[in-house]
Amino acid sequence: MTWDIFCNVIDNYGDIGVAWRLARQLATEYALPVRLWVDDLPVFARIWPEIDPARDAQVCRGVEVRRWGAPFPDVAPAGVVIEAFGCELPAAYLASMARQTPSPVWINLEYLSAEPWVRSHHGLPSPHPRLPLTKYFFFPGYEPGTGGVLAERDLIARRAAFLRDGIEPFWASVGVPARVPGELRVSLFAYENPALPALLTAWAQGARPVTCLVPESKVLAQVAAWLAAPDLHAPAVYRRGRLTLRLLPFMDQDAYDRLLWACDVNFVRGEDSCVRAQWAARPLVWHVYPQADDAHHAKLEALLGLYSRGLSDAAAQALAGMWRTWNGASATPDGARAWYRLDTFLPELERHAEAWCGRLTQAGNLAANLVAFVKTHAGLARDDGLLLK
Repeated sequence: MTWDIFCNVIDNYGDIGVAWRLARQLATEYALPVRLWVDDLPVFARIWPEIDPARDAQVCRGVEVRRWGAPFPDVAPAGVVIEAFGCELPAAYLASMARQTPSPVWINLEYLSAEPWVRSHHGLPSPHPRLPLTKYFFFPGYEPGTGGVLAERDLIARRAAFLRDGIEPFWASVGVPARVPGELRVSLFAYENPALPALLTAWAQGARPVTCLVPESKVLAQVAAWLAAPDLHAPAVYRRGRLTLRLLPFMDQDAYDRLLWACDVNFVRGEDSCVRAQWAARPLVWHVYPQADDAHHAKLEALLGLYSRGLSDAAAQALAGMWRTWNGASATPDGARAWYRLDTFLPELERHAEAWCGRLTQAGNLAANLVAFVKTHAGLARDDGLLLK
């Protein structure tokens, strides 16, 4: 059974990041024929440089990558059709789906959330108002009864091998020298954030050396303003007090994973990097995608509530204070104070991050859950290539 995944790139890299990880995993681990339709190939090429943005069709890592343009090409719909994050299917393609017998399994892959309503909405059908088609809502999540989270089968083993043999070669590959005594290494990947200057100042004035690794992103403008250095280019190194800022060129997905594994603390944003930071088993600070009327604060509190379970009260309060301050959700925001409190509990938070990885597996793997869902809803009486391996 063939799969079509449609991804509309909005204004960041999270949508295409999730869609590409899913497509790769379905193709490599389940040997499924997957077409990935993307409307912005240049952005896709940023996170995966093997992609040629000038080509309308190409095969990469076992996935057929197609340009999603207008007019949409006349192609037969796949047996499984996934709308990544509610993108609207091309009208001609949708009409072709309605003529298929049997109908494709049509799935709206939603954004990841820890909110409690996700479990009751996961898998619900939505009949099309005019066409003989039914769309199913598939909600990723952190608990059993949801769609789970993405993780390749060998992810934990690859991280273990990296921690055993790969950390120093990685640092050398990005031009970072050996650690000095007491040094803390932090990755910073964020949206524009009013709390950033206070955090940088806290690091610069702190008691121990901090090296902050900043992959190229929109946050560089704020870093430049704080440094009073308007013409920033990666790679580059800047020092202020106890803080060393290392600006890194934009990283592909695999390199970014290694950065998360190598750092002591990771500041991450959106969905894809947040999940990868959780699998990195390092303390993290999440910058949730901002929404109107502060609707994103509910998402923040939901994940914070789940993630904090098992922490001491003091460590949980320190973590909550940092996350809320970082997301503009604190009644008394003080970035420096929030960081100093968090820093006190980093050893406990690191142990907790390792334990959290084990809890993540309890929700199941998103790709495996999708395959099982499709097998059930396609009404297959035989394996037909979808049997979980």
